Amino acid sequence: MSMKQVDLSLTESGLDTALAAEILDAARRSRRHTLGLESFGILTAYGIPVVKTAFAKTEEEAVKAADDIGCPLVMKVISPQISHKSDVGGIMLSLQNTDEVRAAYREMMENIPKKRPDAVLEGFQLQQMLSGGKEVIIGMIRDPTFGPMLMFGLGGVYVEILRDVRFAIAPVNEKEAREMITGIKTYPLLAGVRGAKPSDTGSLAEIILKVSKLVCDFSEIEEFEINPVMVLEEGKGAFAVDMRLTLKKN
Repeated sequence: MSMKQVDLSLTESGLDTALAAEILDAARRSRRHTLGLESFGILTAYGIPVVKTAFAKTEEEAVKAADDIGCPLVMKVISPQISHKSDVGGIMLSLQNTDEVRAAYREMMENIPKKRPDAVLEGFQLQQMLSGGKEVIIGMIRDPTFGPMLMFGLGGVYVEILRDVRFAIAPVNEKEAREMITGIKTYPLLAGVRGAKPSDTGSLAEIILKVSKLVCDFSEIEEFEINPVMVLEEGKGAFAVDMRLTLKKN
């Protein structure tokens, strides 16, 4: 169950730290300390692959986004007050055409304010729906003593149920990134068991290296999480699907 070697030069190529700094500065100026999907540009700036994504404020913009991205789609509400979207019906899966996108938009606009009247609905994120992959989480918490602590484990509901994660102090090198992946108890699920095809763990190691650089470059990032990262078969890559970032308040 070996892992493909990672080209460390990839972590340095195509970086746009100025863009990431601009996004973080804009958040501070608007007194926003928690960022979600709207800050996907930070991932792009660091060369972290993301699923095809578009932001829509109106029903017609949502339909156009569906045409641009292609179906099937996932549609998610964007609101600073809503962190668990599924609890309020703020996420719709497997939208197959523009009619279903329209229906999803109208349903969420009608029902979410009833469940969370305090929530400001800034719009909706539409994303390409990937299939056949496994969900993992890559995150960071900044420890007052040790600094940025990177985290890796299976994503989605598994991280809460199994709590099967590995930590490492950033910055990490390739060997340490690989050990984070192979060190979880459920690694055989990624390596491929009982005839299953192995996941693209090389792409995961590359993302860990880029996240390591990001959180070391910007000490104002208090917490950071990409959950899930959808990892496909070996050779097909891994893609960020959702993210959350918290800035220091001082």
